[in-house]
Amino acid sequence: MPSQQKRKNQAKILRQFRAVHRAMGAVLFVFFFIISVSGLLLGVKKNSGDVLLPKTQTGTTSDLSRWLPLSELKEKAMTVLRESISPELSQELDRIDVRNEKGIVKFIFANHYYGIQLDGATGAVLSIGKRRSDVVENIHDGSIIDSYLGTGGYVKLIYTLIMSLSLILFTITGFWLWYGPKRMRKSRS
Repeated sequence: MPSQQKRKNQAKILRQFRAVHRAMGAVLFVFFFIISVSGLLLGVKKNSGDVLLPKTQTGTTSDLSRWLPLSELKEKAMTVLRESISPELSQELDRIDVRNEKGIVKFIFANHYYGIQLDGATGAVLSIGKRRSDVVENIHDGSIIDSYLGTGGYVKLIYTLIMSLSLILFTITGFWLWYGPKRMRKSRS
């Protein structure tokens, strides 16, 4: 009799885990789909043939002593943005990515996903391109909603917490849905 009660308890736990797993799957399906597709795109961005991310170019020298000052390179990038893309676009930088081993500096802008690559030594424009991977990344981590609503990172934080905790719960309930029946069969013998 005690083993039959134990089996009933195990079956009850299994049904509860199945219900939690199914409910979370139904509620969060769209979010998991978006995260998986955007994660896939981010995983292949460097192999996308310039579709998602402009290829990193190579400058004339990696010797930093022969490079122009960073302030001069920044001014050159701002001029290129105004004259080659649009004078209307924000000049706010997200980051300056110095790739001394490649001999280049990337200027990545904050509000419009453009990137400009300059030769570190000559200041020559090596690439002007749209960084679509940054849009995909913002979709992936939920920060695109923060940008749209101007919430200062709170939506991204809540989104990340909910999705991370739900993935942990999915892992636990999924494991138990796989292992629970095996355990019940073992206890039957």
